[in-house]
Amino acid sequence: MARFFIDRPIFAWVVSLGILLAGFISLRALPIEQYPEVAPPSLAISVVYPGADAATLETNVTQVIEQQLNGVEGFLYMSSSSLSNGTASITLTFEAGTDIDIAQTEVQNRLSTVEARLPEEVRRQGITVRQANAGFLMIVALTSKSGALDSTDLGNIASTQVIDELRRVAGVGDVTLFGSEYAMRIWLDPDKLASYNLSPSAVVAAIREQNAQTAGGSLGALPLQEGQQITATITTANRFETEEEFRRVILRADEGGASVRLGDVARVEIGAQTYATSTTLDGQPMAGMAVQLATGANALATAEGIELRMEELGAGLPQDVAWSIPYDTTPFVEVSVEEVVKTLVEAMALVFLVMFLFLQNWRATLIPTLVVPIALAGACLGLWLFGFSINVLSLFGMVLAIGILVDDAIVVIENVERIMREEGLGPLEATRKAMDQITGAIVGITLVLIAVFVPMAFFPGSTGGIYRQFSVTLAISIFFSAVLALSLTPALCATFLRKEDVQDHDGAAAPDDADRPLRDGWRGQLDRARAVSGRFFHRFNQWFARMTEKYGRTNEAILARPIRGLAVFLLLAAITGLLFARLPGGFLPTEDQGYVITVVQSPAGSTRERLEEAIEPVEGFWQSREEVARTVVVRGFSFFGQGQNNAMMFTPLEDWSERSAPESSAGALVGQAMGTFMGLDNALAFAIQPPAIQSLGQASGFTMKLQDRGGVGRDALVDARNQLLGLASQSPLLANLRPEDQPPAPQLHVEIDRVQARAMGLSMDDVNNALSINFGSAYANDFNRQGRVLQVLVQADAPHRMEPEDVLSLRIPNAQGGLVPFSSFATAEWTAGPPSLSRYNGYPAMTLSGTA
Repeated sequence: MARFFIDRPIFAWVVSLGILLAGFISLRALPIEQYPEVAPPSLAISVVYPGADAATLETNVTQVIEQQLNGVEGFLYMSSSSLSNGTASITLTFEAGTDIDIAQTEVQNRLSTVEARLPEEVRRQGITVRQANAGFLMIVALTSKSGALDSTDLGNIASTQVIDELRRVAGVGDVTLFGSEYAMRIWLDPDKLASYNLSPSAVVAAIREQNAQTAGGSLGALPLQEGQQITATITTANRFETEEEFRRVILRADEGGASVRLGDVARVEIGAQTYATSTTLDGQPMAGMAVQLATGANALATAEGIELRMEELGAGLPQDVAWSIPYDTTPFVEVSVEEVVKTLVEAMALVFLVMFLFLQNWRATLIPTLVVPIALAGACLGLWLFGFSINVLSLFGMVLAIGILVDDAIVVIENVERIMREEGLGPLEATRKAMDQITGAIVGITLVLIAVFVPMAFFPGSTGGIYRQFSVTLAISIFFSAVLALSLTPALCATFLRKEDVQDHDGAAAPDDADRPLRDGWRGQLDRARAVSGRFFHRFNQWFARMTEKYGRTNEAILARPIRGLAVFLLLAAITGLLFARLPGGFLPTEDQGYVITVVQSPAGSTRERLEEAIEPVEGFWQSREEVARTVVVRGFSFFGQGQNNAMMFTPLEDWSERSAPESSAGALVGQAMGTFMGLDNALAFAIQPPAIQSLGQASGFTMKLQDRGGVGRDALVDARNQLLGLASQSPLLANLRPEDQPPAPQLHVEIDRVQARAMGLSMDDVNNALSINFGSAYANDFNRQGRVLQVLVQADAPHRMEPEDVLSLRIPNAQGGLVPFSSFATAEWTAGPPSLSRYNGYPAMTLSGTA
């Protein structure tokens, strides 16, 4: 093989340039991320059951769906959470390598078969299935310049003008709105309904009947009557669009023309579809859009695409609306990759200097310098073929590979120079003879090195996912290094080296350049540089010869007393093993990624007003720190729970160059924050650093599940959890162990006497609908506004659903036309229950988190 390229150097150049070009094209196509994607693919199923508590939701929805999903192909494990705000989420995790699109289709098919067993309100709301991706790439914010727009107005602008556009940006997996689009809110007055002998169900039925779109058909459709000369489409009134049209909905009319309209018993307005979440940016209302990255997408290119798209959309936003990106995780990815690339360039420069120092021939030094980037380009081609990415570990593999890549080329050059020096042959003949001698050695070295690194690609689990790209990068680089050592390197040696440049590096006397006359101009400067370099290399060669001689004498002394040398070696090995055992272990280090996440929880069952009291000192702490750039607060949502008593803060920090002091690092700020938050009254707040790999969780550390496989009940599960927490607190290996499940919250249990209700002429549908519509909400149907289809929601007005007495004072029309007070067949008492219920692989479970 080597002789073929020695005799055809141009062909060797063509092959090398082909590798270089293919590698450059592959480099531009490779996704860029901080770490490889190691988390197994997963799907998230979202369900809404308005007004349902956690236990009802788990029993009637979550368990039904879970039973149907068991046995999906590639299924690994399943977790679910049912919340007392009427929402449930089920996450299905699949084996690595599963085609997630095919899995999503199978899951949707299974859900379609079980949909008929779910409550009607769940079916009306729909079941959402999407590819899950933990963590957010960035948050895009809309704010009001004048402060005239509230979060509902901003949320609607985000929903109608921005979110759909962002979802179409290449690389975007999903966009979550922290806010809400508009909805037609029908706020009922139960007292007025009772005065007209109407029920909430009658209101919903009237809206569905009168706010309907009907297909009118057409005149003159086939088959025709003879003589028909025209055909025309019949149009009818569209669905309602304004509040006034809804106020005129007829609830009852008599023969005399008197009627009861919706406006007589309800307040109608354009409001928010949901009030569950609200966000602020530095204390000002905002609509937040959390962007999640698609699987395998280029984080940096996606972030750039979002910014470009927002610049285009910004021109079409209302004049009072401004957009910004207050939370962005890509700067850390960019800095991490840039630092490794910088190290890669520095390593190449150092390799060039070391080679020139020892070879002392710029022609010989240039040959391995040309080989290294071509071999790295081949590695990029291999990464693209294997579907990998440019990340910290693959780049680290390239950095490590540089020292190995030049070895093959140096072996070839040194052998060619040796033959030229000792046998006086020319470059062509010396190269042929050298390659005959060392071709087998190069192939053998390559196979040995590849055999060392390839097994790392078969490590199981997340560890294998982390190091697979590292090992493959090294193996491919070494392979291309060997290919070039047998093709381009001998071709360059045969055509590029000169016989007169070959010299001994044995420390002989330096040439006497002092007596040589200096030429004028730049040639004289070149002569002086050669003289200086000649004297430097002469001294270096003498020093290196002495070091070589000392090294030889040391080896002779060790070989003369092998027992003593072996004892020293074993002692050093023992010390190394002892020190290695004392080193702390971990999966990946927690780094300063430029932002901090804070979770805030007010007491279970507390309202948004009490949550605000807890948020104020936490937000004030972060805003008082000069290291903090912005503060984004999301109320009603966190990675560890949802509801009125939950909030989460995203706190981007200033650039790393402005936080050089150790006490300004993210880890130090988290420690200082925790010290402050421990003193909070009637609230729980803790700051966390994001995990090294976001797809493996929301926070650094570990997560574990405690299951109830014996069906012993929730109380026994809580006791077991508390025992486990007590034992874990005594272990020096564990820290910050905490339950993610929220403590019991107040619940008002309504006990209905079914026999008494039936005796009073009420059906259970009447009773249940009155309760769920007034105190939950009912999705009636849709209406049209500004080119979009929005929801019509019916619920009791706020003053009529604040106290337990509001439940018992409800009056429901019975079959005889009378009004039956709720208190005549029902009682209410305060109890406590979990605001959320978790399950894992079909069993009740609790989640614990901590650090080790």
